[in-house]
Amino acid sequence: MEILALLGDGMLLALQPLNLSLILIGVTVGLFIGAMPGLGSVNGVAILLPITFLVPPGSAIIFLAAIYYGAMYGGAISSVTLGIPGASTAVATTFDGRPLAMQGKASLALVTAALASFIGGTVANVFFTLFAPALASVALSFGPPEIFALMLLAFATFVGLGGDDIPKTIVSICLGLVLASVGFDTISGEPRLILFEMQGFLQGIGFLVLAIGVYGIGEMLWTIEQSRGEVTTTTPRMTARGMVDDTKEAVRRGWKGTWIGSVLGFFVGVLPAAGATPGSLMSYGVAKMVSRTPEKFGKGNPDGVAAPEAANNSASTGSMLPMLTLGIPGSPTTAILLGGMVIWGLVPGPRLFVDETEFVWGLIGSFYISNLAAVIINLAFIPLFVWMLRMPFTILAPMIFVLSIAGGYAATRDMHDVWLMVIFGLGAFFLRRFDYPLAPAVLAIVLGPIAEPTLRQSLLLSSGDPSIFFTRPIAGPITVIALILIFLPAIQLLRRRRAARRRAA
Repeated sequence: MEILALLGDGMLLALQPLNLSLILIGVTVGLFIGAMPGLGSVNGVAILLPITFLVPPGSAIIFLAAIYYGAMYGGAISSVTLGIPGASTAVATTFDGRPLAMQGKASLALVTAALASFIGGTVANVFFTLFAPALASVALSFGPPEIFALMLLAFATFVGLGGDDIPKTIVSICLGLVLASVGFDTISGEPRLILFEMQGFLQGIGFLVLAIGVYGIGEMLWTIEQSRGEVTTTTPRMTARGMVDDTKEAVRRGWKGTWIGSVLGFFVGVLPAAGATPGSLMSYGVAKMVSRTPEKFGKGNPDGVAAPEAANNSASTGSMLPMLTLGIPGSPTTAILLGGMVIWGLVPGPRLFVDETEFVWGLIGSFYISNLAAVIINLAFIPLFVWMLRMPFTILAPMIFVLSIAGGYAATRDMHDVWLMVIFGLGAFFLRRFDYPLAPAVLAIVLGPIAEPTLRQSLLLSSGDPSIFFTRPIAGPITVIALILIFLPAIQLLRRRRAARRRAA
């Protein structure tokens, strides 16, 4: 009852005219920032940080958190309508969101994304409200072995993402891990895989640059090649009845992925150094693994849209928890929020809930208000987003190319990344021509920079003994489950081949 009373006071504070206005503005701005390739929540919050010095500290953090919420919703817009991830957190949304749009079901994909995002945010807010101190202590117990075990569990879903062709899936994973190794070694500081001694490779390969190249330019080239230049999409006109029907179908076909993403995304987001991108990708893999029709994923399955969208919104709230309770940012965006709190004299940590009770519960109350405002604004703009798809592909394709180039350049303002993006787009096109799955490579690039240093740190702690991943109480069960999931598809494939040979004989 005490928690509910504090939450009620926090919501009343968030509903004050100034704070409510900042929430509505922040969510709307964040929605379009998230939809713009190359921007995303990190850049949006960083760019608008100076504006917040015009309002009190509590209102400033509420405004920045609302931008964060809106950007998580907005990332799905360009993923579905253009096939370009608005941010790294929305990469998995393109796997099924773009095929749905090409089938004339963009409205279904966008409604599914909005509802899944709302449910994911709501579930995460409830977990945050009820279990913040306990979950913070659990997150603090995750050291390098536990984080590597969790990444291994994520890698275990890659085989499922690659279909039945396990060798090509493994090749795709290895290609992603190699690309993730480019740049300075995080432990020794030595440069690695610097091609032709080009200085641009010293900073590594930006994930957003690769994602835009693969799913923007590469998808555009693939679409043109498949249709021999004559691309048509049957996008019906939006009506109120159509929106209601899409909502019913989104609930019916996307509920499983929504709940998987809501729960898994939050707990991955709570872990320091994880964040919304790994959470969304892992949720997509788990949703496909437990589905009765995994072969439909990647071809326009609403569950494939619901899982990552619920996860990235749930994880964004989860990443706030270690920031507030431990002073440890759970994502790049919360790192900027942490810096803003320090500037305004707010000291994150266990004492924050005691010393700044009004601020903390006002912020938590704003999470609920921002989540509700985000889903309403998002649904209101869906007819506009669907209208974009009614443009002829002869106009849409150049627009995708220009947005891809602009998004790749905006992230770092370096032409090296623009050329890399074009090369990745061409490479993705040829990989698809030879039936190599792209999703495992993209996921490996996301998780590789997290998995490699935690593996090496763990082996340093154990003097090179790999049993550390099995003997620790949290890492042990996760590692065992991951190994079972890694080898299970291979065993099932061998059984099917053996059964086929027997039938042939």
